[in-house]
Amino acid sequence: MTKAKFIPFASYREYPPDRMKRRAASFRAEMQRRRSVRDFSDRAVPRQVIEACLLTAGSAPSGANMQPWRFVAVSDPGTKRQIREAAEVEEREFYRRRAGAEWLGALSSLGTDCQKPFLETAPYLIAIFAQTYGLTPDDAKVKHYFVRESVGIATGLLFAALHHAGLATLPYTPSRPGFLNRLLARPENERPFLVAVVGYPAEGATVPEMTKKSLDEMATFV
Repeated sequence: MTKAKFIPFASYREYPPDRMKRRAASFRAEMQRRRSVRDFSDRAVPRQVIEACLLTAGSAPSGANMQPWRFVAVSDPGTKRQIREAAEVEEREFYRRRAGAEWLGALSSLGTDCQKPFLETAPYLIAIFAQTYGLTPDDAKVKHYFVRESVGIATGLLFAALHHAGLATLPYTPSRPGFLNRLLARPENERPFLVAVVGYPAEGATVPEMTKKSLDEMATFV
């Protein structure tokens, strides 16, 4: 394996402590406005915005820099309809047979069910795939490291970028998502991670009233 070339860390920017505090507080306030939306408008979103947000996601760190992710941005109405139809087949099985009472109880307060119209209405679905291994040009397998951790970080950056751009989002995790490989023609080394539903909120859209954990509840300083 070729040894990496090391270059000066010229892109780093240091800020005075007071400015760091302001920047951290400002970003916190912006991200605390992000909510998962289930009622989307069908208004078009510029492709350039999606491209810029995907490049932000692709800047994420990854195990051995293998970048084990693939993003499939879907705007074609026919493909979105197929995804919705396949997802709802799986969701009906989930709600009727596979989900336990405790799980269904946790979901009941959010009012979710097997109907997923947002998969067809939202202008973009970004299907995120985790590459369990890579392939060389001659189809030899290349081991990937810390795949789920790496893809999880990239996904977090994607949602932050989409929100920062002014779009509404919903992380959707299909029940038994293998249909995404078939509908999007993805190879067997790619496993569906989740679907980012992206667009503008519908007029009059509502979200559940909820609170997040306080700093003391979620963090410990040692």
